Amino acid sequence: MRISKVKRRLIEAGEAIMTESPDELAFQHTCLAQTCLPHRKPPDDLRRWQRDQGKVHLLVVAGEAWHEKEKRFVEIGLPYGPKARLILMHLNSEALRQKSPVVEVESSLTAFVRRIQDRPPTGPEIQAYKEQLTRLSAAMVRLAIGQGNHTLQVDTKIVGAFNLWFAKDARQRVMWPSVVRLSVDYFESLKRHAVPLDERALAALAHSALALDMYCWLAQRLHRTAPAGQFIPWPALHEQFGQGFGLIRKFRQFFLDQLAQVRVAYPEAKMDADQGGIMLWPSPPPVSERVRAVCPPGIAHV
Repeated sequence: MRISKVKRRLIEAGEAIMTESPDELAFQHTCLAQTCLPHRKPPDDLRRWQRDQGKVHLLVVAGEAWHEKEKRFVEIGLPYGPKARLILMHLNSEALRQKSPVVEVESSLTAFVRRIQDRPPTGPEIQAYKEQLTRLSAAMVRLAIGQGNHTLQVDTKIVGAFNLWFAKDARQRVMWPSVVRLSVDYFESLKRHAVPLDERALAALAHSALALDMYCWLAQRLHRTAPAGQFIPWPALHEQFGQGFGLIRKFRQFFLDQLAQVRVAYPEAKMDADQGGIMLWPSPPPVSERVRAVCPPGIAHV
């Protein structure tokens, strides 16, 4: 039987992850590992996106950017899909590696996409990544965390400043940042709450926004799970990950299909699933303590 390209990459990545230490690490902020961006393109008129996970609440508000040729601010859509997640983790990783919130995207994006795809990216592929970078750069993020009888709320932007380049074709309104500066609040928080990830796992799961979300979630969750384990019912998982699924039973089937792929990319993850939900068991993080020790200094990993 012929194996699909996606499945072949997943199998090869799983074998490498089990036998070899990663050459490249990526990082996600712990709060964005618990909540998530839209999985697929939202309607053009949708300007606000809210997700809730327990006591953590995320609101992303689509932004605007000055268009020099049109001499006005134009609306930029919400970030979405696998590429938005991969771009964000790339920005996190570059900023932490360089110990600077300033990331020169043009000099690093193509190399990152080449590693993720295991081949040189085409022009349209790079443009699709740049579109998501523009959406991330313009968006405002509000994060609220319930703490007993009060709430801690942070209003910030992931990207505090960016330089825009325009398409040469005057008929197209295409903009993308060439250099971005992470906001001070976000960069300082990232240094305290970075979740190390294996870039090979991201590459193997890059076809699915949900699989990437599940991998990041388990990476920050499993190694903190109590010895007795933690049970999460399907309604709670549906609330966290089930965007676009009206029926829990349909979501459960899709979630389990994605979970099978995530477990290949995170072979030490321990969990059981039944008709009631998922049981999480204490598991080593996807990046070992030995590898974490050589991560950029000054980062307090979650």
